[in-house]
Amino acid sequence: MQRDIDPVETQEWLDALEAVLEAEGEERVHYLLTRLARRASKRGTQLPYAITTPYRNTIPSSKEARMPGDLFMERKIRSLVRWNALAMVMKANLKEGDLGGHISSFASSATLYDIGYNYFFHGPDSDRDGDLVYYQGHTAPGIYARAYLEGRLTEDQLDGFRTEVDGKGLPSYPHPWLMPDFWQFPTVSMGLGPLQAIYQAHFMKYLINRGMMPEQKRKVWAFLGDGEMDEPESLGAISLAGREHLDNLVFVVNCNLQRLDGPVRGNGKIIQELEGVFRGAGWNVIKVVWGRHWDRLFAEDKDGMMQQLMDEAVDGDYQNCKNKGGAWTRENFFGRYPETKKMVEGLTDDDIWHLNRGGHDPYKVFAAYNAAVNHTGQPTVILAKTVKGYGTGATAEAANVSHSVKKLPIEDLKQFRDRFDLPIKDEDLKDLPYYKPDHDSPEMVYMRRRREKLGGFIPQRRTNTDVHLPIPELSAFDAVLKGSGDRKISTTMAFNRILGALVKDKNLAKHIVPIIPDEARTFGMEGMFRQLGIYSASGQKYEPQDADQVMFYKETENGQILEEGINEAGAHAAWIAAATSYSNNNIPMIPFYAFYSMFGFQRTGDLAWAAGDIQARGFMIGATSGRTTLNGEGLQHQDGHSHILASTVPNCISYDPTYGYELAVIIQDGLRRMYGEQENVYYYITTMNENYQQPAMPEREGVQEGILKGLYLFEQGEEKDSSNSPEPKLKVQLMGSGTILEEVRAAADILRNQFNVESDIWSATSFNELRRDGLETSRWNMLHPDQEARKTWVEQQLEGAKGPVIVATDYMKLYADQIRDFVPSTYITLGTDGFGRSDTRENLRRFFEVDRNFIALAALQGLVRDGELEASVLPEAIKILGIDPEKVTPLNS
Repeated sequence: MQRDIDPVETQEWLDALEAVLEAEGEERVHYLLTRLARRASKRGTQLPYAITTPYRNTIPSSKEARMPGDLFMERKIRSLVRWNALAMVMKANLKEGDLGGHISSFASSATLYDIGYNYFFHGPDSDRDGDLVYYQGHTAPGIYARAYLEGRLTEDQLDGFRTEVDGKGLPSYPHPWLMPDFWQFPTVSMGLGPLQAIYQAHFMKYLINRGMMPEQKRKVWAFLGDGEMDEPESLGAISLAGREHLDNLVFVVNCNLQRLDGPVRGNGKIIQELEGVFRGAGWNVIKVVWGRHWDRLFAEDKDGMMQQLMDEAVDGDYQNCKNKGGAWTRENFFGRYPETKKMVEGLTDDDIWHLNRGGHDPYKVFAAYNAAVNHTGQPTVILAKTVKGYGTGATAEAANVSHSVKKLPIEDLKQFRDRFDLPIKDEDLKDLPYYKPDHDSPEMVYMRRRREKLGGFIPQRRTNTDVHLPIPELSAFDAVLKGSGDRKISTTMAFNRILGALVKDKNLAKHIVPIIPDEARTFGMEGMFRQLGIYSASGQKYEPQDADQVMFYKETENGQILEEGINEAGAHAAWIAAATSYSNNNIPMIPFYAFYSMFGFQRTGDLAWAAGDIQARGFMIGATSGRTTLNGEGLQHQDGHSHILASTVPNCISYDPTYGYELAVIIQDGLRRMYGEQENVYYYITTMNENYQQPAMPEREGVQEGILKGLYLFEQGEEKDSSNSPEPKLKVQLMGSGTILEEVRAAADILRNQFNVESDIWSATSFNELRRDGLETSRWNMLHPDQEARKTWVEQQLEGAKGPVIVATDYMKLYADQIRDFVPSTYITLGTDGFGRSDTRENLRRFFEVDRNFIALAALQGLVRDGELEASVLPEAIKILGIDPEKVTPLNS
C-alpha cells in the first residue's frame, strides 16, 4: 500500500465522498468518479489498474436483505442432510468393491444449496415453469440426502449408491439417462455444466423473444467449483452471457480454494481472479467472502490494516487458517501486523477458528441470492468462499486430501455429530444410521412448506412433452425424392431443400432451429438469413454491408437462426439446449446444427456424449464430410473418422447418405422417431459439397426400409453375358456410402467393360446401424440356442448374392470393418486411413486408394481369393488400371 504523504487532504476527499453518498446516493458518486477518471485520463495520468474490489463482501452488512425464515429450523434440516449424505457415501465404501464417492464438496456447499431450496429455486408445480439448476457433479450425495428427507428416495436407494446394475441404485453423479425422472443435466464432466447453463439461458431468451414462451422470470442456476473454472469451457462463453444481457442466469462458484490435489491458487486469490474475469465480461459480481462473525472486526478496522492484510494474504494462507486452527491463525495470520493482532486479542483461539466464511453463513448467502435474482440487465456470478470438507474434522477439513476422503474415523464422526447437533448416540455411530424425523415433525413440515411455496420438488425432469407435433409424410419432400435431373447438386444442397420444406410447414415451421457456427455461406444456407433472420437480443443496430443484396445479413430480435460465430462448443451447447427444450420447457424444438464434420465429434465429443446422457433430440449435420471430398483444404479439415466417433454414443443414430432421397427418408423418419414417438435418440448425418446428379428414389420394394436399416440394393447387375452363353458371368458385390458410392458405380463400369465382371451395387447408408443390428441379433442367438437363429440385416440382404463383397467409403477402414462378422462371404474394405492433405478429389482418392481403379482391383482380388480367377490376372490388371504398386502408403505418410 502506498504511503499517505498528506493524510489531511486524503481525509477531506474521503469526507466529500461520504457527504455526496449520504446526500445524493450511489448514482451521483458513480457519475463524479467517472468524470474524475476521464479528466485524469485526458491529462495523461495513468490511473491504478483495478478490475477487482477489496477482498471482502460486495454487499455491506448494512444493505443485506433480511432472511425471513426460521434459522434454527433450517440449520436442523441442513444438519440432517449433511449427515445422511456422509452416511450414504461411507456405507458405500464399507462394502466390498471400494465404490468411492465424495463427501467434501457437498460439505463445503451445503448452505449454498439449502438457501436456494428454501427461498429461491422454483419448482415446476405452479403457475410458472421451474428454474433450471445445474448441480456441481460431486455434490450429488447431498442432493440425494435431501430427496430422501423429502420422501422422494428410499433408504434402499441410498444404500444402492453407486450400485446401479440391478436398476435399483443411485448413480454416482447427475445422470438423466440413469434417473430420467430426477436429474436434468449431466454436469460432472467439469466445464460442460457452465457452458451449457449459459446457452440454456441464451436459448430461453431466444424462445421468449420469438414469442414461443412467456417471460416468467425463470432462472438458470449453475453451481460450480472454483477448480472447475480452469476448464476452458467454464469461462469460454461468459462474454456471450454479458453481451446478451442474460439476467436469467446465476452462477454460484463454490470457492473452497481447493481442487482435487491441492490449492486452486495457493499463490494467489481465485476469488479476486474470477471477479476480474467476470467483471471484464460484463457480469454482475457478488462476493460472499466473510460470514457475520467478521462484521465486528470490519467495523473496528478504522485504519484499514485488516483489509490490507486480507488483500495481501494468498489462498494458501487461508487454507492453513482453517486447517491449522485458531492459535496458528492468531500468530501467523493476524500476527503479521501489530494492529491486526491487537484486534483479536479479546478472542479465544476457538473464537478465531470459528470466524466463519461467507458461503457457510445463511444470512450472507441469502442476501447474495436475493440481490442476484433481482438484478436486471446482466448475468450474475456469486463467488462464495467456503471450506472444503467443512465439518468433517481433522481428517478432511481444508486438507489437501479432502477430495479423496471417503471415510471418517469414529472420533471425527463424533465431532461431526456434535458440531451439527445430531441426535445420534455414540454406540450407533459405527452403523452410520440414516436419520429421518417423523413425517409430521416440525422439520419435515417446514421443509415441505418451503418447497410447496416455491412450486414443488427439484430436481425433477419431464420425460416427454405434452405438445405433439404432426410429422409430415415423406411426400412432403417430393422435390428431393424426384432427383435433380440433369443438374448436378451436392447432398448439402439437398439438405437445404429439405430444411426449406420444413420451415414452410405450417405445423413445424416455428419449431425449426437452424444452428450454424459461422459457416452458413459455406453450406449454401445464406438464403435463410433474410427469410428467417439471425437471432440477436439487440436486433440490428447497423445497416449491414450487403443490405442491397437479396441474401443480406439480417439480425433481428425474433430471428430463427442461431449463428454462434466461430465457436463449435457454443453452437453444440445451443443445440443441446434446443434439443432438450421438450423436457425443460415443454416446447419441442427441432434443431439442425450444421457444421464442418471435422469440427463436430472430434472437436466437441464430450458434449456429444453428454447429449446422449441428457436425452437430446435433434439433428447434427456433418457437412463437407469425408477425407477426400473437401477440395484443397488439407489435414485439419478432412474428416475420415467422425462416424467412428459417433458410434461411441449409444443413442446417436448416424448415416452417411449418398443421395438426396436417402437424406429425405432419414430425416423424415428421424422426425417420426424423435418428435412423433418421442424416442430418446439423436441423429448425426453427413453431407458433402461435391456436386453430382441426384437420381430419383427407386420404386423397388424395400428401398425405404433398407435406407433406414443401413443397406439396400441400389442397382442389380446382369446374371449372364450378352452372348447368351449358358455360363453365368463372374460377379461381385460392391458397396459404398457418401460420394464414394459414385466411385463404386464407376468401378462397376470398369469391371464390366474391361474385365467382363458384373456387379451388384449396394448403398450402405450406415455401417453403425448395421453393426448395432448385428450385435443385437448375435446376442439373441447366443441367449436362445433352442430357437431358430435369427439373421442380421446384412445376412438377409446378401443371402444368395454371388461373389466377394468389396466396400469403399470416405472413412477409415474400421468404419466398414464393423460388419465383417455378419458378411457371409469374402469381405474386403477400402478406406481413408491416415492424415488428410490438400489436393484435388481425384488425386486424394487415388492417394488413399478408394478411387474406382482401386475398387476394381480389390474386386478382382476378391475373385482370386474365392478361386474364381487366377492370381496371374492381378499384375496385368494393375497395369491396365494405371496403379503404381510402389506408391507411397497413406497410412503413416
